[in-house]
Amino acid sequence: MGKSKKKNLLSFGRDFDPDQKVILRDYLAIERTRLANERTLLSYVRSSLYLLLGAIALYQLKEFANFEYLALVALIFCVIFFVIGVYRFTLLKRSLKKLYYNAEKQKDL
Repeated sequence: MGKSKKKNLLSFGRDFDPDQKVILRDYLAIERTRLANERTLLSYVRSSLYLLLGAIALYQLKEFANFEYLALVALIFCVIFFVIGVYRFTLLKRSLKKLYYNAEKQKDL
């Protein structure tokens, strides 16, 4: 029987190894992916800030005591969104850096 690779849930399928020589088109694709990764990080940060503003606004409503719990939930989701965004950004950045440097090694050979 062949080896069975166990998929890591948090790896997002980024264990790609190119089987051919990397050409200019591939470098441009890597650059587009890097820019999309930055854009995605900024959208996570933006969503996190909106949740933070919503939590502050809900907390300021003194007439409705039940909204304090909703403010706390929004604050918790704010932190979760930020952490997920930074984690995914660094994960893809490392993967792209590894792919790019492997391509540079192949080019030198």
